[in-house]
Amino acid sequence: MTLSEILSNEELRQHEFPVTRDKIFLAHAGDCPLPRRVAEAIADYARESSTGDQEKFVYPAILDQGRKLAAQLLKCQADEVAFVGPTSLALSFLASGLKLRRSDNILIYFDDYPSNVYPWMALAEQGVEVRLMNTRGLGVIRPKDVMGQVDENTRMVALASCHFISGFRVDFQAIGKYLRDRHILFCLDAIQTLGAFPTTVEHVDMLAADAHKWLLGPCGAGVMYVRGAAQASINPPIYGWNNVRCPNYVAQEQIVRRTGSQKYEAGTHNLLGIVGLVTAMGLLVELGVENIAQELLRKRALLVPALQAKGCMVLQADAPPEAGSGIVSFTQPGGDLAALHQKLLDAGIITSLRADRTGQNYIRLSPHFYNTDAELERVLELIT
Repeated sequence: MTLSEILSNEELRQHEFPVTRDKIFLAHAGDCPLPRRVAEAIADYARESSTGDQEKFVYPAILDQGRKLAAQLLKCQADEVAFVGPTSLALSFLASGLKLRRSDNILIYFDDYPSNVYPWMALAEQGVEVRLMNTRGLGVIRPKDVMGQVDENTRMVALASCHFISGFRVDFQAIGKYLRDRHILFCLDAIQTLGAFPTTVEHVDMLAADAHKWLLGPCGAGVMYVRGAAQASINPPIYGWNNVRCPNYVAQEQIVRRTGSQKYEAGTHNLLGIVGLVTAMGLLVELGVENIAQELLRKRALLVPALQAKGCMVLQADAPPEAGSGIVSFTQPGGDLAALHQKLLDAGIITSLRADRTGQNYIRLSPHFYNTDAELERVLELIT
């Protein structure tokens, strides 16, 4: 199956993406609807699990398959991928696993999504200096902004690959290379790009992303990446039968963590979620993330000028393609965004209503590859 086949064959599109039968879903930066094959994989496994030991039907093969698919998307080694659940939990694991000194500082972006703010802010309780990045606009983080705000005591920088409101996509490769050369750890919240744009970790030390947005998977079934060379120094305070050696399930006198990514997986896995995640990743690999990215930028190029022609103010309207994303957020001067959001909802069009720190409302459009131009044009018709 290819993108062109999906977009040119309405019967196939509605079969693979049942949400398209009666809705126009443009909120993939929030919570995605499941593709048919993902929902069926979860349902099939759930039914099978009613007939016996639910682990034996997929375990451990599903974990091996999932690590390999995630490694293919991230361009890393399979034993650098862990399954720990939602992004918030993974980032909290990473933050709590760092060993920092009182003289150290870390750099974060305060107007990022809270999941990528609070775990790092909490490090201040250990005496670590938490620096808040200065930027030129909402989510607009350029490599030189990072370069100008780190020093010899900076131990880590934590950023999102794409801002959840403005849609500005960060050049994390350039940032990561700069930080790697200075032995500064780099953590990436990749939930707004993984599955939508190439998100590879050549210059990233840690990464987390749940499946329920652009990956088109179930909630609470994300991936966490820790670079092999960094694993020895990142040890979150989590302990269980799966990540601490216990032969024959007998506790030992010494706590000895397992090696590789399994050291971050304390207990029994969310196998229902992982079954869905693996199926979703397989779909994206089949279609090609590069192809998906090109299609999302094409949709962005359609939406932005059309919204501007209607008098809307679009965040990052002039962003170059390399900084553009699948997120297009806009406001209407003097307009009632909440009322417009409800109007679209009443018409079967699912968007997101978001607000910045000042209380300014935005409607966020985040179509995925399977949304058609006709759907986007219908949305534009209703925005007056």
